[in-house]
Amino acid sequence: MTGVGCITPLGQTRTDFEEGLSRGTSGVRRISLFDPSGLPVQIAAEVPDLDPSKYLPAKDLRHVARVVPLCLAAAAEAFDDSGNPPESLSLAERRRIAVVLGTGGGPVEFFEKMYGHFYRGDLKKASVYSIPTGTTGTLSSEISMRFGLKGPSHVVTTGCTSSADAISYAARMIAYGERETVLTGGADAVITPGIMTGFSLMQILASSRQDRPETASRPFDAGRDGFVLGEGAWFFVLEDLDRARSRGARVWAEILGYGATCDAYHRVRLDESGDEPARAMEEALTDAGLAAGDIGYIQYHGTGTELNDRIETRATRKALGPHADRIPGSSIKSQIGHPQGASGAAGLAATILGLWNGFLPATINLDVPGPECDLDYVREGPRPAEVEHALVNGIAFGSKNSALIIRNGRAL
Repeated sequence: MTGVGCITPLGQTRTDFEEGLSRGTSGVRRISLFDPSGLPVQIAAEVPDLDPSKYLPAKDLRHVARVVPLCLAAAAEAFDDSGNPPESLSLAERRRIAVVLGTGGGPVEFFEKMYGHFYRGDLKKASVYSIPTGTTGTLSSEISMRFGLKGPSHVVTTGCTSSADAISYAARMIAYGERETVLTGGADAVITPGIMTGFSLMQILASSRQDRPETASRPFDAGRDGFVLGEGAWFFVLEDLDRARSRGARVWAEILGYGATCDAYHRVRLDESGDEPARAMEEALTDAGLAAGDIGYIQYHGTGTELNDRIETRATRKALGPHADRIPGSSIKSQIGHPQGASGAAGLAATILGLWNGFLPATINLDVPGPECDLDYVREGPRPAEVEHALVNGIAFGSKNSALIIRNGRAL
């Protein structure tokens, strides 16, 4: 991994994200993207002060979803960080670069807006590209077109594990010798009236601390009452390790293992046993050629719902056995909310940046751990640490589970 790009509720650059992590700050605030006064929950974790015109000309902005400029911003930063931006490459080189991204909602914000125009009869306000832009698969095409990348251009959408799954597929493209370079990661921007209303009906949004939004996202805390919806984009440039070293690139991290399972249980609820999330972690360890004792840090899915946090804790104990008690872990969602399909990429970026800079991100707002939440969740604030191997966990609607294992680039 030679390039990292981030546009997040903590700021619009990788440095902003890293500094927010190191300070344990919150990106949760009252919604400003639209008037939320009629909603039962009026807080979310938005990317602040986004100026889409920095990433697309005005004539194009009315034809794309909010998630597109987020993707372009993070992708551009990742390429620049890699020291190998597409504009410096030949056509033959750009034909060898693939795009594989993960998203849960994709352009749902755009489609919600377009349907509003359709049903009100305001067709003149609707984009002529309503259908293609509203198709999730075209999101990767927007990136490919912007940077002139002519290799495969794919979207993975598997709920909240989307970006973790996408990153694993990207890594395997390189491992199998199919591509030398892949741009991968995840993005979601689904803070909309319709989505907020739907989640409110499910009663899974944090609602009890709207007067103090920075305290609302509380993974593993006894007072947690749901997740805070978030948004953002986190992108990475992946390369073959030998190639990266030959050109003197900084290697942030190496992807070592991946595992994925399905509870095959329920649309929303998790199987109480925790067996399948545990098995995803075990598969990732096997793929990486590591033992449970080799893991030095866990980035939890940690949504802040009563169900997720205790079952994820149970699954971690099943997968890692007695080592679970000594391995510190945390949930980035305490700071940036739940960015849906971008969760895996967000957690991976937080892990990479923290490990590279010698600290473990904190789980903020964790005052009193809840029942059955009895692991080390780095609750005192960012913790200095030197860690070689880390696990990034993911759990999604539809019973899906994923796990990624990385090696800190400083250990290479």
